[in-house]
Amino acid sequence: MKVRLTSRGLRVRIDDLELAALQRGEVLTVASSWEGGGWSLSLDPRQETLTGQAGALRVGVSGVLGELADPQHEGVTLAGPPQITVEKEFGPQHT
Repeated sequence: MKVRLTSRGLRVRIDDLELAALQRGEVLTVASSWEGGGWSLSLDPRQETLTGQAGALRVGVSGVLGELADPQHEGVTLAGPPQITVEKEFGPQHT
């Protein structure tokens, strides 16, 4: 999972294996820790809401998982705040 901070919110890119994990009900998390703090982002296929606390953001994707899995869609945007865009990035390494 790749995360990019933008002026509007966060852009998250997932590959086909990560999408399959979400479809199986697995939570995807990326994190960075440092002395005295840290930051994490989780995509949770069992929740619909966006919650954040002390540097940890949990994005519920259960309501948009079907749209995200649809090959006709490149991704989904959740209004937020913050606005979260989840995009599929399927490279040749997994096809």
